[in-house]
Amino acid sequence: MSSEHVSTNIASKSDRVFNAVNAILLGIMGIITFFPLYYVFVVSFSDPSSYISSEFKLLPAKWSLASYKYLMSTDAFLHAIGNSVFLAVVGTVLSLLVTSCLAYAISRKRLQGRKFIMLLILLTTLFNPGIIPPYLLVRDLHLINSTWSLILPVLTSGWYVLLMKGFFDSIPASLEESARIDGCNDISVWYRIILPLSLPSLAAFGLFYAVAYWNTFFTALLYINDFTKQPLQVLLQNMLIDASTAAGGGAAAEMMSEQRIPPETLKMAAVVIATIPILLVYPFLQKHFAKGAMVGSVKE
Repeated sequence: MSSEHVSTNIASKSDRVFNAVNAILLGIMGIITFFPLYYVFVVSFSDPSSYISSEFKLLPAKWSLASYKYLMSTDAFLHAIGNSVFLAVVGTVLSLLVTSCLAYAISRKRLQGRKFIMLLILLTTLFNPGIIPPYLLVRDLHLINSTWSLILPVLTSGWYVLLMKGFFDSIPASLEESARIDGCNDISVWYRIILPLSLPSLAAFGLFYAVAYWNTFFTALLYINDFTKQPLQVLLQNMLIDASTAAGGGAAAEMMSEQRIPPETLKMAAVVIATIPILLVYPFLQKHFAKGAMVGSVKE
């Protein structure tokens, strides 16, 4: 009995040591990860004069909104924000609409050619066409320098369609049969029955689409030459490279050439503005990720 007690104490001591070492290592990693974010946030709120005089340490000598006020007063930055908001809102709504419609259609076993359509969708997840074919398609559709060139080519994802199709498969067929007895057609069933039960799934995929549209960058470099139509991420990249060089150029160079605020504080403020929308939206949608769509919908 005493030997068992001693072994238990040894095990508990080793567990405590292991947990303590884990806590220390994770704490150090957390600080290392958090500090760049903290630095960006603090520099963005630093007073320009105190930042120029190198008075910034862990906290600025004086807090200021000068960088944010200047950014929000420039046409180039406001245009970029407007373009990104349009992409995130309109693109997400259209993508959810197309994805849910296609997923619902292929989830119905009565659809003719269903397996062939699913095979075609699966092929899109296995093979990437590269850069040139999509560019030629966008050019032939006369979408170059159009905001729609950033939405229509990526309107849906084959992988998301298949995942949502699996979600729709879990909805009992009895609900659809009951709706059809009441006189609903396919569109009514999709709109009145399927979508309300799929809110957790729509919230999850909506967040994925919104993040992708908000972070649109590479396709904007390919298809958009007009500075007034570029999204925020392209403008931010131009600012971060160096607006005074040829690589920075364009709207970023014009925006930063006439200001009297240090470029570093403007860059950090732009990074914070580009990050905040996703950070604000995510907590409200996170609770839907683990929710069951059918909880309480069908009584046994």
